[in-house]
Amino acid sequence: MRAVVITSHGGVEGIGVGEVTTPPVPTADRVRVRVHAAGLNRADILQRRGHYPAPPGYPQNIPGLEFAGEVQAVGEAVHAWKIGDRVFGITASGAQAEYV
Repeated sequence: MRAVVITSHGGVEGIGVGEVTTPPVPTADRVRVRVHAAGLNRADILQRRGHYPAPPGYPQNIPGLEFAGEVQAVGEAVHAWKIGDRVFGITASGAQAEYV
């Protein structure tokens, strides 16, 4: 999938669009969302500068906290959402990508 990728910390020269691994099929209690829009805010600038690392388990090189999109896959224990539902949310990192 395509994503905004931080290649080096510092200025805008260290950020671009690149190919990264698509998130796997969601676990039982998770969904995968095809992102239609993602926020850009101060936290993303700080992450690019190396001052706002993502928590363990989240992409360190893909910024983005807020997203809106469409559910593309659901885990077997998910009953509140179905494929095709339009959703919005927040994640610890990685929203500036095709999927979260």
